[in-house]
Amino acid sequence: MPQPPQPHAYAEPAAPAERRIVEETGHPAVDAALHSLANAAQLAPGEQIAAYEAAHQVLQETLSSIEG
Repeated sequence: MPQPPQPHAYAEPAAPAERRIVEETGHPAVDAALHSLANAAQLAPGEQIAAYEAAHQVLQETLSSIEG
Protein backbone atom coordinates (compact mmCIF):
# COMPACT_ATOMS: atom_id res chain seq x y z
CA MET A 1 0.00 0.00 0.00
CA PRO A 2 1.47 3.43 -0.95
CA GLN A 3 2.51 5.75 1.82
CA PRO A 4 0.67 9.10 2.09
CA PRO A 5 2.78 12.04 1.05
CA GLN A 6 4.88 13.46 3.86
CA PRO A 7 4.52 17.15 4.62
CA HIS A 8 7.50 19.20 3.64
CA ALA A 9 9.71 20.30 6.48
CA TYR A 10 9.31 23.94 7.37
CA ALA A 11 12.45 25.95 6.73
CA GLU A 12 13.15 29.05 8.76
CA PRO A 13 13.35 32.14 6.54
CA ALA A 14 16.84 33.41 6.01
CA ALA A 15 17.81 36.24 8.30
CA PRO A 16 17.79 39.61 6.52
CA ALA A 17 21.16 40.98 5.58
CA GLU A 18 22.70 43.09 8.27
CA ARG A 19 21.60 46.66 7.87
CA ARG A 20 23.70 49.56 8.93
CA ILE A 21 23.69 53.26 8.27
CA VAL A 22 26.63 54.50 6.26
CA GLU A 23 27.95 57.72 7.74
CA GLU A 24 31.10 58.20 5.68
CA THR A 25 31.93 57.19 2.15
CA GLY A 26 35.21 59.02 1.68
CA HIS A 27 33.69 61.27 -0.98
CA PRO A 28 33.29 64.81 0.45
CA ALA A 29 30.12 65.72 -1.46
CA VAL A 30 28.39 62.43 -0.66
CA ASP A 31 29.46 62.62 2.98
CA ALA A 32 28.06 66.16 3.21
CA ALA A 33 24.76 64.99 1.69
CA LEU A 34 24.55 62.12 4.19
CA HIS A 35 25.26 64.52 7.03
CA SER A 36 22.53 66.88 5.82
CA LEU A 37 20.07 63.97 5.67
CA ALA A 38 20.89 63.01 9.24
CA ASN A 39 20.30 66.62 10.29
CA ALA A 40 17.04 66.80 8.30
CA ALA A 41 15.51 64.19 10.58
CA GLN A 42 15.52 66.82 13.34
CA LEU A 43 13.66 69.41 11.23
CA ALA A 44 9.95 70.02 10.99
CA PRO A 45 8.35 67.94 8.23
CA GLY A 46 7.88 70.95 5.95
CA GLU A 47 11.56 71.81 6.22
CA GLN A 48 12.66 68.23 5.62
CA ILE A 49 11.46 68.31 2.03
CA ALA A 50 13.88 71.06 1.02
CA ALA A 51 16.76 69.26 2.76
CA TYR A 52 15.93 65.97 1.01
CA GLU A 53 15.64 67.69 -2.36
CA ALA A 54 19.00 69.42 -1.89
CA ALA A 55 20.69 66.17 -0.89
CA HIS A 56 19.11 64.43 -3.88
CA GLN A 57 20.43 67.12 -6.21
CA VAL A 58 23.96 66.81 -4.79
CA LEU A 59 23.88 63.03 -5.12
CA GLN A 60 22.61 63.25 -8.73
CA GLU A 61 25.33 65.74 -9.67
CA THR A 62 27.99 63.64 -7.97
CA LEU A 63 26.86 60.50 -9.77
CA SER A 64 26.80 62.35 -13.10
CA SER A 65 30.36 63.57 -12.58
CA ILE A 66 31.53 60.03 -11.77
CA GLU A 67 29.82 58.52 -14.80
CA GLY A 68 31.51 61.10 -17.00
